[in-house]
Amino acid sequence: MDEIKLNYKILAPKIPRDLDELKQFNDTINNQDSFSDKIISDCSIESQSAEHVSLNQVIFKNVIFTEADFDFLDLTDVRFENCDLSNANLSASIFHRVEMINCKLLGVNLSESTFQNVCFDSCNFHYSSLRFLRCKQVSFKNCLLQNADFQKSDFDKVSFSRCNLEQTEMAGTKLKGIDFTNSEIEGIGVRIEDLAGSIVSPMQAISLSRLLGIIIK
Repeated sequence: MDEIKLNYKILAPKIPRDLDELKQFNDTINNQDSFSDKIISDCSIESQSAEHVSLNQVIFKNVIFTEADFDFLDLTDVRFENCDLSNANLSASIFHRVEMINCKLLGVNLSESTFQNVCFDSCNFHYSSLRFLRCKQVSFKNCLLQNADFQKSDFDKVSFSRCNLEQTEMAGTKLKGIDFTNSEIEGIGVRIEDLAGSIVSPMQAISLSRLLGIIIK
């Protein structure tokens, strides 16, 4: 399938080429800690807890965050590569110019977060909580989003390209302008008014006809 072409630009993280390696990141992280201009790799911070942690110009590679609890995380110019954030709590966080590539986010809690200029590529969001998001210029590419919950989110220039959105909940989220034609949306949970102005294929339109209570022969 062809990739969805965007009519807007998502700004990439602004990260210097030469970053210092931080080797003690898996030590205890405290409230309001700040990290900048670092590369952090091959470590685990499972089950750690802190609030209002700030990260600026940081690259994470092969880092395990499973069941970590980081409310109000503030990320600017950050890239995650091959990281595991399954069942982590990152609610009410701010992501600005962030990339997540080939990351596991099963059951992650990102509810009430704000995303701007964010790209998720080849990530697994099964059963994730993404309610009440505020998203502007956000791209999901090649992502597994089955049973994820986007209910009552605010989308502005959001795209889904080659994603699996089966059984994903999006009720209360306006989907105007979003092109679903190269994604799987069987069983998506939406209201008919949420779909106004969205773009779907003829086969997807037939599947969505259940929302109108009609039978197509």
